[in-house]
Amino acid sequence: MSALIRQVALVSLTQTVPARVVMQISAALQKQATRDLGPVWDVQATVDTFDQLGHVPVGTWPIVIGGRVPAGAGGFHTDRNGQPLSIVRANTDIDVLCQTCSHEMIEMLVDPFGSRFVPGDSPMPNQGRVNFLVEACDPSEAAQFGYTVNNMLVSDFYTPNYFDPVQSSGVRYSFTGAITEPRQVLDGGYLSWQDPVSAHFFQERRIDTDEPDFEDLGAPTDARMTPREFIDRTMDHFTQEAISAGRKSAAMASNLVPEKLDQAMNSQAAVWQELVERLTGGEDGRKEERAFGTLRRPPRAPKVA
Repeated sequence: MSALIRQVALVSLTQTVPARVVMQISAALQKQATRDLGPVWDVQATVDTFDQLGHVPVGTWPIVIGGRVPAGAGGFHTDRNGQPLSIVRANTDIDVLCQTCSHEMIEMLVDPFGSRFVPGDSPMPNQGRVNFLVEACDPSEAAQFGYTVNNMLVSDFYTPNYFDPVQSSGVRYSFTGAITEPRQVLDGGYLSWQDPVSAHFFQERRIDTDEPDFEDLGAPTDARMTPREFIDRTMDHFTQEAISAGRKSAAMASNLVPEKLDQAMNSQAAVWQELVERLTGGEDGRKEERAFGTLRRPPRAPKVA
């Protein structure tokens, strides 16, 4: 049985991020979802761009790019029907913006409702068995572990083997290979879990520290808040700092600078434009259309006696 196709919408609510940028990001995210994420996590998804929220079809999950997003509001949310929605801050750095959207898309597709857990032994000494929250990008969310799609920066993500009980040779723990063992947390990242005894959420963080830093986040006080929403509100500012380094520190899958990419795209567009003009414009164009059999003249009106 084939996987259910999930539909994601990318919508910008600010002129800071124009439609052409949103469409470029959407194309990169669609390729990442289809080529990279889908085979690893057994998900299928479409990623489309819309000019306003009112045009997003019912049943499609939006990633909203907003102008002024206060602290704690970025990341995963659910609407009154329990459907997922993500909010991303506008950014004029397209790599930072694309990686942030990629992060939200991946976690939305892997855990749409923000409450998927995997049991395992706690990283904290003497805590025992816990439930890890599945947030596929958090342990390697820093920009230096990202990679490029269409020469745009996207987020690394861990694989289902990330929660294996022991390390095995030849096993891929994250898409880029940056994570090399189960439950590893890289610089700038974190791992979240819930203690079934206290119901508190805990984290292992490696943010501005060489050794793991363990934090007790307490328990959500709002019963309507999903586990991921609770975590995202707590970690929103850390995520922004981790991603803000952008392309400069990332392990590039392509060494093209944006100017080279623009040059290639413009050359491609010029070839297409020339072909379109030949096929549709002027007498020469009409002759070419006839040769291809594409010119269709309207039927003549019958003569009136």
